[in-house]
Amino acid sequence: MDSPTIELVFELDQVPDRQAAPAVAPTPAEVLAFAGSLAAGVEQLDDRARIDLLRALEVLKCAAEGTQVVVTADFDVSRRASAAARGVPEQRQGRGIAHQVALARRVSPHRGQRLTGLAKILVREMPCTLAALRAGRITEWKATLLARETACLSLADRRSIDRQLAGDLDKIEKMGDRELGDRARKLAAELDPASVVARKRKAEADRGVTIRPAPDTMTWLTGRLPVKQGVAVYAALRAEADRLIGAGDGRSRGQIMADTLVERVLGTPAVAVPVTVSVVISGDSLVGGSESAADIPGYGPIPAKVVREWIRDGLAADAEVELRRLFADPSTGQLVAMESAARFFPPPLAELIALRDQRCRTPWCDAPVRHADHATAHDDGGVTSFVNGQGLCESCHYAKEAFGWTARPRPGPAHVVETTTPTGHIYRSRAPSVIEPRTARMDLAWAA
Repeated sequence: MDSPTIELVFELDQVPDRQAAPAVAPTPAEVLAFAGSLAAGVEQLDDRARIDLLRALEVLKCAAEGTQVVVTADFDVSRRASAAARGVPEQRQGRGIAHQVALARRVSPHRGQRLTGLAKILVREMPCTLAALRAGRITEWKATLLARETACLSLADRRSIDRQLAGDLDKIEKMGDRELGDRARKLAAELDPASVVARKRKAEADRGVTIRPAPDTMTWLTGRLPVKQGVAVYAALRAEADRLIGAGDGRSRGQIMADTLVERVLGTPAVAVPVTVSVVISGDSLVGGSESAADIPGYGPIPAKVVREWIRDGLAADAEVELRRLFADPSTGQLVAMESAARFFPPPLAELIALRDQRCRTPWCDAPVRHADHATAHDDGGVTSFVNGQGLCESCHYAKEAFGWTARPRPGPAHVVETTTPTGHIYRSRAPSVIEPRTARMDLAWAA
């Protein structure tokens, strides 16, 4: 089905030709200076000018993302060539590249890997999509959709879809995200149905369940299922909700579906779910003398009142509640030191590091801590200690082991690790405070 006709008329006569590339690339300083000038005088605009400026800024943003794609792909080629010249095996030549991209773009390493992969695909295999992005006609997300929906195809078929959907800039600019994804899937199925079926089988093999924090002390539990199973599960939950609502249940449909999911998975009423949850909370907050937020490692902060309610409800239900005392530095709110002569971090020390850092110490990563890492490498004389330890996710730990990466703890009351990348850029991460810094020493209770 053809796209609906959309007429977009803006007075952008003062904007340079969007497809005309400058003869000389701007310096980082020039780009930053231009970024700093963007907000000047916007308060004096009338509404028509505001809309015109919004559109022009959107074009600029998309074009900037297109330039980032080219720069990222060039950076990948350069770093791999450098690694090859040092004799690094081919399968290890890309280690740490996406992490440097992530640090530069202030995103997680996982996001950096996706951006680096997208850049390589667009530059090498999808020239029309890249041209549309660099011209500011499509967003980075639209480019991602096209790359994702053609991933299973041969290079020739992928380029054919690239030309059909992105070769006409006016046409692709008017497409919505869902329409573009549907068009790409339809063309892929027509060009190479066997590869689409193989991709479906691989996706089914990658089925799984994930969890991530949601606002207001809630969580998103996501199941990635084959469509037949996913639709069947949803239909069963909805049918049970309809039945109970018809019988006079006062809960909303969404509440009943959520409660039914919990009950059927755990085999117990949702109000009496047996759980084991690790919580870091100050002694004052535990007994009600303070409302400083508690923290669930791997989740984040929660109100102290919620923790007290959990403990009260657990005791009332004869559930086991375990309290262990840890101690924090009163000036920083961070957990205190512990050392070991072992090469590997012993479990108590690794656990203390994970509790202190709460999530991967790489800036903007936010992934759960998986490894206790020596900031200064053990082979370089780094000791197995609380101060020299940092909690990292698996991906960041392996990236740090690549050539040219160094890290060291910095002296001071707060635990700070300074990491230097192969290009000489320096990033510092500070361990979060597990409690609010106080003038007097505070102890922590860990409720499990």
